[in-house]
Formats: sequence, structure tokens, C-alpha cells
Amino acid sequence: MKFSKRFISTWVVIGALCGAFSQQALSAVSLDRTRAIFNGTEKNLILNIGNDSTKKPYLAQAWLEDAKGKKLSDYLMVTPPMQRLEPSQKSVIRITSLPSVNTLPQDRESLFYFSVREVPPKSDHPNVLQLALQTKIKLFYRPAAIVAERFSQHDDQLVLHKVSGGYKIVNPSPYYMTVIGITGKSGQAVAKDFKPVMIAPKSSEIVRSALFPQPHVITINDFGGKPILAYDCHGDVCQAKAKK
Repeated sequence: MKFSKRFISTWVVIGALCGAFSQQALSAVSLDRTRAIFNGTEKNLILNIGNDSTKKPYLAQAWLEDAKGKKLSDYLMVTPPMQRLEPSQKSVIRITSLPSVNTLPQDRESLFYFSVREVPPKSDHPNVLQLALQTKIKLFYRPAAIVAERFSQHDDQLVLHKVSGGYKIVNPSPYYMTVIGITGKSGQAVAKDFKPVMIAPKSSEIVRSALFPQPHVITINDFGGKPILAYDCHGDVCQAKAKK
């Protein structure tokens, strides 16, 4: 069974925010996480991949992009950029820091995107439409100066300001923070029209939301978990309750 030189007839690209979970259920080549943290105290980051097909081999093509979607040629290197996975085979992809990584900001995280695309074998049948799925996740480079303890969280640093139609969320921390919901109490369903937002370090974003006397903010942590934190409001400013 040979691989097509053109790789595929049609690419199906699955977005990191809205399709990562459903994509993993459909693709043959799977990735072991939905986001990655590259700590500046380490030289390498290992990502585990696998071919979930029990019948067909696949090629796995991997690369990095910057925050604007441009393929990365500096700072971090992906090896191997292409590999063959036999049916049910597991493998790894190594991301290695280059000397130029020290030119990135050292007081805050930098955002990149890691992608792995499966390349199916050429079909033995004519006129067959082949689909290749691509997994794309966020990769945050975290400089050594701000590497935190393994299970520490940073959501309590967010500050909410009530504005017309929602909240202005201020992120004074050196970390990227993703808010996926704001509710009035723990366990309450997030409004269907709430749009998740990623807030860059030392910046702010405005989200549309109902205003609550005691908002509960849902974020995504380093491990893909979704912690919920209660906030107290004094006037139009809401800050996280002290963790016990």
C-alpha cells in the first residue's frame, strides 16, 4: 500500500477550540493532550501520538506555528517532522528549544500552535475521496523566570469589571488565561451564547455575559481541566475569593 504523493484529495482542518475533542474521536492519528506547556527550565517537551487504526498505516506530519499562523523556523524545533505509524503503533514527537528561545519575552508566556496532520495511504480504489484530519493545539512557552509549581493555578489573578452587557476581564498575570464561562453559581449551566476568550498576559478582554452578584468564572488550566472559582464584587469590581 503506497502513500499518495499529493497526500490527500481534501484537507479537513479541525480548530483547536471548537473541534479538538470530536476530532480525536474521528482521526486515526491521536495526540495525548489538548494543550501543551513548554517550561523554560527544560530543554525538551515530549508529546505522545498513536495510530488508532488497526488496519492501515498512516504518516504523521508535525509542525509549529506562531500566534499569527506562520510556520515556525526559530525558537523551537519539532522532530521528526514526518514519521510513519504502523497500525496500532505508538510513537513520540520531540519539541526542542533552540538558543534563540532566549530572545522571547522572559517575563510572560509566548503563544505558539502545534499541529499534527495524518496522511492516509493511497486508496486501492479509483475515485475515492480521502480525508486527512489535523489536530491543532495551543503550545505555551513559559520562561524559567515564571515557571510555577506543577499544580498551581493562576485564575485567582483575574479581575472582573462590570461593563454594559458583560465584563471586562483584566489579566495582570504573566500567563495566558482562557475563560470558557461565567455563571451565577457553581454547577449552573453556561449561557449558550457565551463565547470563550483567551486573554494574553498583562492585557484585558471584554466578554458579553449576564451580570451576577457573585460570578463564578470557569477557566482552563495547564492540564485541560476546567476549575470554577467564585468571585466577590464590590461595586463594579469583582475579585476572586481567597482560596482555603
